[in-house]
Amino acid sequence: MKRYKLPVQGQHSETVILANGDFPCHPIPLSILKGAQYIVCCDGATDSLVRAGIVPDAIVGDCDSLSDENKERFAHIIHRIREQDTNDLTKAVNYCIGIGRKKITILGATGKREDHTLGNISLLCQYMQHTDVEMITDYGSFIGTNTDGLYESYPKQQVSFFCLDRCHITTHGLVYPVQNQIFDSWWQGTLNEAITDEFGIDTDGRIVVYRAF
Repeated sequence: MKRYKLPVQGQHSETVILANGDFPCHPIPLSILKGAQYIVCCDGATDSLVRAGIVPDAIVGDCDSLSDENKERFAHIIHRIREQDTNDLTKAVNYCIGIGRKKITILGATGKREDHTLGNISLLCQYMQHTDVEMITDYGSFIGTNTDGLYESYPKQQVSFFCLDRCHITTHGLVYPVQNQIFDSWWQGTLNEAITDEFGIDTDGRIVVYRAF
């Protein structure tokens, strides 16, 4: 059974993808960004990163939202992918997988547009087939999984999970227990709470687990 740690301030991240949503301001994602070994920017996120005084290692996307100044400055690390069947975040994830970087932290993937936010969160269950990936926001973290898991927590931490498939769900260590119930809608697993320093979710389908900071 896989165990998932809580993200903490200053943790080492092998690879960070910065999407073009809200730029991180919470101490945890901001410290992860600043301490990342390798940073891949989704297109226009480069402009925000540079304003924060950080230089990317690669830029991936169709470059439709990247400033002319940074197109010129970073021309040597731009990987332009013009096809429109996937979004820039997926292009960046595929790029990382292609160069052997399979432990990925995604930042800046929420905010600005709700449709992008929902799409990016749901894509975690696609990425998990090929990589170890976590999405961290200014409010918490998202993990995609399709197997039983244990999640590091703390008492009264707010917890939600979202079912992308019709799943049998059993939970352990949450205030509102679930015992082999069938969940088939996103809302059904929301607004729960951890009891101790760890909780478990058993599933036979794809879910996204959220833990608030």
